[in-house]
Amino acid sequence: MLKSIIKNLSNLPGWRTDRKIVIIESDDWGSIRMPSNIARETLQSCNVSMGDLERQRYTNFDTLADEADFEALYETLTQFKDINGKHPVFTAVSVVANPDFDKIKEANFEKYFYEPFNTTLERYGHKNTFKMWQEGIAQNLFVPQFHGREHLNVQVWMRQLRDKEESTMEAFKLNCWGFENKNKFNIDYQAAFDLEFVSDIEYQKSVIKEGLQLFEQIHGYKADFFVPPNGPFNNELEKTAAEAGIKYMSTSKIQSEPQGQGIQKKRIHYLGKKNASRQLYITRNCFFEPSAPGKDWVSSCMNDIENAFKWGKPAVISSHRVNFIGRLIEHNRTESLAALTTLLTQIQTQWPNVEFMTSSQLGDLINRK
Repeated sequence: MLKSIIKNLSNLPGWRTDRKIVIIESDDWGSIRMPSNIARETLQSCNVSMGDLERQRYTNFDTLADEADFEALYETLTQFKDINGKHPVFTAVSVVANPDFDKIKEANFEKYFYEPFNTTLERYGHKNTFKMWQEGIAQNLFVPQFHGREHLNVQVWMRQLRDKEESTMEAFKLNCWGFENKNKFNIDYQAAFDLEFVSDIEYQKSVIKEGLQLFEQIHGYKADFFVPPNGPFNNELEKTAAEAGIKYMSTSKIQSEPQGQGIQKKRIHYLGKKNASRQLYITRNCFFEPSAPGKDWVSSCMNDIENAFKWGKPAVISSHRVNFIGRLIEHNRTESLAALTTLLTQIQTQWPNVEFMTSSQLGDLINRK
């Protein structure tokens, strides 16, 4: 009962519409996460913690998407068309780089280096996979937006490497970092913009600037929507993102804004609210994580969508790449795509006038009102 009340209240403030709009935001594309099954098994044999069940979902399944992953995803999406004849589309919230492990080691961990994610794809033998990204963009099935330069808190990670932290070093040897790490302020390596020290903000500004420049070089267009990895994000960085072309920011409805050294401030946001840099906030109100056990994700997401529409809100669905990857364990992809097929079928059955959009298209619509 309490959860239902909170969900209803959270959909009250902000922009409204009578249109039945569905957005699917899928995070983490382009990041290495778990390079291989062998890497995961090696880390486990070294007693590196894989964390709780939620984190293990990522270490078990999440890795660079290959051609088969994209082919299966696109085949699923093209089965459906909305009232305007448009297919469902993934707003592919993606990073543009990964650490260059060889160069970092050569520099004795004193300097950080990165490589474009399409270079990472080639290094992992996925020579034709970037063409699948481009095909998705051309068909408006898979439209990348900005998740950061890397899905990594570079400064926290590099400090741990220089300190020779055991688990971090073992993972580094296997070209990864996404295990359950421990550090003084409990900053997850995956949380790229969490703040260990206030002085780290200047480096984070450079990450945003360089990342957005690289995004345009790789994809041929400017990103205008930004989803900070894992959530933590100091709002001083919004101005930097705005100056580099970001018009729309994703945020939790109750944001924990890091101040450094473990201190957080709470900020309240809602769909359509604008910040000091005139960026518009887009908040998520539906969740679909079919690779996570113990829940009927189709029914749960349908309830979320129904609640959003009841209050005149678009359904902004939060999902992650991990659900749609089969390269490490194939049944993860097949089962999740079967759930996605069921979800999209039920959406179109219950709301025949549904409209599928990207996050940026939603932002443009709100700005026109």
